[in-house]
Amino acid sequence: MFDEPYKLLDYQMTFKSINRLKYLFFLTTFLILANHVHADTFEKILKSEQLRVGVSLYEPWAFKDQADNLTGFEIELAKQLAKDMGVQPTFVTLEWSQLISALEAKQIDIIISGMAITPERALRVNFSSAYASAGFDVAASLSKTAHINSLNELNHPEITIGVVSNTAPEQLAKKMFEKATIKSFKQHYDVRKAILNGEIHAWFDSTPIPRYLALEYPDKVDTPLKEPLLGYKAGMAIHKGNQEFLNYLNSWITARDADRWISSRHKYWFESLDWKKK
Repeated sequence: MFDEPYKLLDYQMTFKSINRLKYLFFLTTFLILANHVHADTFEKILKSEQLRVGVSLYEPWAFKDQADNLTGFEIELAKQLAKDMGVQPTFVTLEWSQLISALEAKQIDIIISGMAITPERALRVNFSSAYASAGFDVAASLSKTAHINSLNELNHPEITIGVVSNTAPEQLAKKMFEKATIKSFKQHYDVRKAILNGEIHAWFDSTPIPRYLALEYPDKVDTPLKEPLLGYKAGMAIHKGNQEFLNYLNSWITARDADRWISSRHKYWFESLDWKKK
């Protein structure tokens, strides 16, 4: 009769061991299937020979030329990436706020649109290594800010600052100009139109957008800052967990950075206006 407690203990230990083995079995199976699904995502792109690229239109990242063809730094980047992968790029033009949702809904395979790498976005997407850097700048309406002499004076309740919604500049503007009225627009074109029409005092955005606008409309817009504020790194965004695709993107960025192809194209699009002459 003294053997009974030990038999019960052995039974409980055996039962726990079986449950633990079942758990490990199901976990291993799940991970294998998950990796297989994500591997299939990359393989599907290669087999279909089609890469669906999500972009948002704004110069000089991505825009339409006079012939209504897509061009810009990100367009060149995506075309070269697709060429090196042996596939054809299909561009899907979306509003900025729709990019990540479209990726999650699998309407696109990748976002190549100058997207800042942030911890918040990394909860929803997998970012590649950074392929470009940028800062933040201010475009001021000459007619509405003639009386303003410093950046601090923009932080006032009577001042309206335009930004594009769901962007890093929007988040930073709300912190820097917490007393001002921050007006969010869906697209860069909308903010551009607003400042040129004198509807807002200033436009806070990534470089070089404000400076290009000032060069194009020197009688309407000025860039009061000598140097851009802060900075961020831009990366390509893909579905969560797609490790094989991510490995390829990081390898591609490393190789194209080493041969200076990325830096040469970035210099062309962001340090000159030669592309505007075409």
